[in-house]
Amino acid sequence: MAIYATMDSPVGELLLVGEQAGDGAVLTALSMAGEKRVAVRDEWDRRPGAFAEIIAQLEAYFRGALQRFDIEWAPVGTDFQRRIWDVLDGIPYGTTVSYGEIAARIGVSRAAVRAVGTAIGANPLLIVRPCHRVIGANGALTGYAGGVERKRELLELEGALVADRVGVLF
Repeated sequence: MAIYATMDSPVGELLLVGEQAGDGAVLTALSMAGEKRVAVRDEWDRRPGAFAEIIAQLEAYFRGALQRFDIEWAPVGTDFQRRIWDVLDGIPYGTTVSYGEIAARIGVSRAAVRAVGTAIGANPLLIVRPCHRVIGANGALTGYAGGVERKRELLELEGALVADRVGVLF
């Protein structure tokens, strides 16, 4: 049975979904208010205490005191998605990469950039798996399940976006 908790954050309410693991939780999804793909279901059990460590890390991130999460999550997704998500996990705090760079890192052609974008868009772990650090080749802030404005806020928090300039790591 899935368990969940919510928390307030500078980018709005977050929904944490997971599975009970001892006294804590294994995270299976982290979404933002207004997202259509994840919503609380009647059969889920509200257990905020199980997410205490995850919530503490998220709070530290939003204070600027944490740059890398140490959270247990359940692996989901296709092999292709997991390859993309592994690259996302390695994008350093305060930097950005383009969709094309991610395609190159996993060894697919630039023609596969749309598939890369689709895999990034399917990321169920917003913020902790930093898909917000992926931008267009021209530096444009494109697509984000939480909305482009929230993507901007996260990049500003990390110092990757200053005065409408984005530093691209290649």
